[in-house]
Amino acid sequence: MTIGDALPDMELQNHAGETVRLRDYRGRKLLLFAYPKAATPGCTQQACGFRDRLPAIDAGGAAVAGLSPDPPPALDRWRQKEGLTYDLLSDPDHKLLEALGAWGEKSMYGKKYMGVIRSHWVIDAEGRIEEAQVKVSPAKSVELASAYLAKG
Repeated sequence: MTIGDALPDMELQNHAGETVRLRDYRGRKLLLFAYPKAATPGCTQQACGFRDRLPAIDAGGAAVAGLSPDPPPALDRWRQKEGLTYDLLSDPDHKLLEALGAWGEKSMYGKKYMGVIRSHWVIDAEGRIEEAQVKVSPAKSVELASAYLAKG
């Protein structure tokens, strides 16, 4: 998916096991970020970075949601431990991650595997991708998304 494309209208479970429809976010911007695994160092850095900048993100008219293949109970434990106040969405079949181009081949210690490519997107109030960063570091994701939203 690229800038201007509509975010697919999917239903996912959030950290509490509740069904969340992506269209529920329409009417305001959405900062959606993808991370590989809850409670790991880089993912915690990214999630807590957005948590810490949430007042400015909210003032810019955007909601925040995280996206990973983790099951809701793992997301809920991590959310509580880190004091995250936004939705963490579970995409166990990685359908949304694939649609967004954030699921692909990765490599660690010479071994190749399929997994989440850390990314973020700013979705406009009508549900279209306004800004995207795929394959970005945790700190850079927070920095770039926050700066983009600050521009209005």
